[in-house]
Amino acid sequence: MRIVTVTLNPALDKTAVLDTLQPGELNRLRDVTVDAGGKGVNVSKMIAALGGESIASGFVGGGSGDEIAKTLSSLGINHDFLRIASPTRTNLKVVDQGSRLTELNEPGPAVTSDEVEALRHKLQTYAGADSLFVFSGSLPSGVGKDIYRDLITLVRDAGATAFLDADGDAFAQAVDAGPSFIKPNRFELLQYFDAGKSADTHTLVRLCRKLLEKGIGRIALSMGKEGALFVSGDDVFACPGLEVEAQSSVGAGDSMVGAVAYGTVNNLSWRDTAALAMASSAGAVTTVGTKPPCREVVDALLRQVRFVDVG
Repeated sequence: MRIVTVTLNPALDKTAVLDTLQPGELNRLRDVTVDAGGKGVNVSKMIAALGGESIASGFVGGGSGDEIAKTLSSLGINHDFLRIASPTRTNLKVVDQGSRLTELNEPGPAVTSDEVEALRHKLQTYAGADSLFVFSGSLPSGVGKDIYRDLITLVRDAGATAFLDADGDAFAQAVDAGPSFIKPNRFELLQYFDAGKSADTHTLVRLCRKLLEKGIGRIALSMGKEGALFVSGDDVFACPGLEVEAQSSVGAGDSMVGAVAYGTVNNLSWRDTAALAMASSAGAVTTVGTKPPCREVVDALLRQVRFVDVG
């Protein structure tokens, strides 16, 4: 099965380190790294690190878009982006000595309706029973909040499998299209159901099961350091967070999605897929910037994964 990741709003990610962020003062950055970013791009990088293959697609423009394509090529990752007139954004991510992350993200380019339609046609050429699409990340200017819902419907009508990792209105509309897999975090799940700011595990499971009623097959609910909750129709369990030396949380959720996509196309069981997702996500926390962990790190972390039945 072929994996196609779709990043509508990719970015050149600059990650820098400083001792303490001082608002309103001169801050001198060090250890600046630049990498191709955006949620779907990060998913493709994780799949490659695990030994799998994918095609990265979406919108790119300008010199920054060229740099993203060049970086992916250097990593051996296939890509087929739609070139647009406006340049791809550049984001700055600052990590202080307490491993606290401050993100300064640009809104992204202006995308025209003709460019959206051109991407629809491009993705349709990949859609079929042998393809899995990962739709993830924020939306650039000019793209409607219903774009993920429409694209999921487009590829599913052609027999493809669709995964979703989005938030806000884009998530709320897209879940009605019945993607096979979603990865909200706890805040996004509670926001969707207008269920306050905190909830116990029983409540989280109940809310996830409501989403299964919409035709969603599997859910990974990320909960930061606490780990993740994995929900399907016949198996519900939690995986506590793994103990790692944190460098940056950037890309941890994307690594989880990449591992689930990899596990799915390689016919791993739900629990084996979840274990790989936990190890990949934890491994991503140990890297600087948006770089995925190597396969050796993931395999070492797999030994720490534990399952707690909560269904």
